[in-house]
Amino acid sequence: MSKQSMDVRIASWEEDYEFIRLVRTTVFCQEQSIPQELDFDGLDPECRHVLAFTNSGEPIGTARMQKDGHLGRIAVLKEWRKHGVGKALVEALIAVAKAEGLHQVYLNAQVHAVPFYEELGFRTEGDAFLEAGIEHYRMTRKFAKDQT
Repeated sequence: MSKQSMDVRIASWEEDYEFIRLVRTTVFCQEQSIPQELDFDGLDPECRHVLAFTNSGEPIGTARMQKDGHLGRIAVLKEWRKHGVGKALVEALIAVAKAEGLHQVYLNAQVHAVPFYEELGFRTEGDAFLEAGIEHYRMTRKFAKDQT
């Protein structure tokens, strides 16, 4: 499995709900034991979503961005981790943020994922905190003012 064997596209919550739900339920609810009502918080219809698919059309990853640039619900199926899927999802949302005129994006990273986000240009801010019973750090990536 490599980055060449998958594709990332902008998704629609209404049209792609089943794919998004499948990936997030598998990663957050089943693997990490996050209650479904915490994961599906009612904000999804207002968010921009991206989905990663295999060449055969199977959903393997998803992420969302709120209007203020808050990235979240970044989920990649276990067998596809460390194959560039997460990076491609985050980069796709960063491109959307820039196109929409935002000057930064931010996220709450699980502690184990901090190095991954640092490689993508994010920097930690403040102390660790608990979210859904899991330790996180807030991380921000700012864009140059003239960057498109």
